[in-house]
Amino acid sequence: MNLAYRDIKHNLLRFVLTNFGLSLLLGIVIMMTGVYGGLIDDALRQARAANADLWVVEAGTNGPFAESSRIPGDTRELVSRVYGVQRAGSVTYQSVQTELNGAPHRLFLIGFEPGRPGGPRQLSAGRDILRGHYEMIVDRSAGLALGQEVLLGTRDHKFSIVGLMRNEVTSSGDPVAYITLRDAQALQFELAPPASRREQARGGSMETNDQINAVIAKVSPYVPVAETAAALSRWKHLTALTQAQQETLLSKFVIEKARKQQLLIMVLLVIVSAVIIALIIYTMTMDKVRSIATLKFVGAPDRTIIGLIVQQSLSLGITGYAAGLALVFTFRPFFPRRLVFDPESVVAVFAITIVVCLAASTLGIRLALKVDPAEALSAAG
Repeated sequence: MNLAYRDIKHNLLRFVLTNFGLSLLLGIVIMMTGVYGGLIDDALRQARAANADLWVVEAGTNGPFAESSRIPGDTRELVSRVYGVQRAGSVTYQSVQTELNGAPHRLFLIGFEPGRPGGPRQLSAGRDILRGHYEMIVDRSAGLALGQEVLLGTRDHKFSIVGLMRNEVTSSGDPVAYITLRDAQALQFELAPPASRREQARGGSMETNDQINAVIAKVSPYVPVAETAAALSRWKHLTALTQAQQETLLSKFVIEKARKQQLLIMVLLVIVSAVIIALIIYTMTMDKVRSIATLKFVGAPDRTIIGLIVQQSLSLGITGYAAGLALVFTFRPFFPRRLVFDPESVVAVFAITIVVCLAASTLGIRLALKVDPAEALSAAG
């Protein structure tokens, strides 16, 4: 007979309540792995969405994400003439805030040239931008619908939503929106009407808005990317970064502190989980001291008692993990940040749970092996 199963069946309500509490704790651990994965994925998503081989930015900078970069608008024509470059596109990046239905909405605007690299990766609804002005493609997390109009800029330009994307957000959780390059430049550099009139009255020179943040280049598969990057870097006013370098900048420097913070929280949660599981197993073993003493009195070997405690510990861990995983995936759509799980992280948390349960069961085993068989007689008396 399976003593662990019979004991769980005998104290089913206590086991279910204990398992529910443990599932909440393990659910938080699983959720934090999703937050950690989402943080990294969101930070790299815009760089990967561009599908670039090379990023051409201002000399001496690590733009356009890690720091500011501003280069002339005609740089794209220059880059296109370099040997090995198949296609090139100019892009701008900026954060804007607007109001919809009285509530503030933040957007991360990407200006791109339709038909060139740098545009949206995939649409979940609607169509691509076809007109030269005032059309927008935005992520669904912004809560905007197709055909809805959004006011942007100091002059309240009306942009119509023509396309929707999914899971396109920044590392801070802001929805990403795409508009044409010319519209993005106008929003970035235009002055409010009073400021514009004042600038004209004082005879100030109006700064040109033909500025971009980067040029995205696609390199021919027959030409080494490093060779093309070296050719571009010969111009003293430009810096060429490969896609791998851009991702390293984002993951190692831009979100480094946030990544370490999330990792530390995960480690602390695992430690707290281990302590709580150990206390649960120890308490459950103390409640069975009389039963263990009876088993020893009738000649049950130590391996039977050890098996009882280990099986109960693993039962708690496995069912708690399964329930926690189910809770996380059930409430995943309502979480304010994207949770990204990969099979490796899910399996890693499960393996850690099993190891923690086995390690925690040692406290209960030590207590059980010290139980005197005579306690069965004294308890009965």
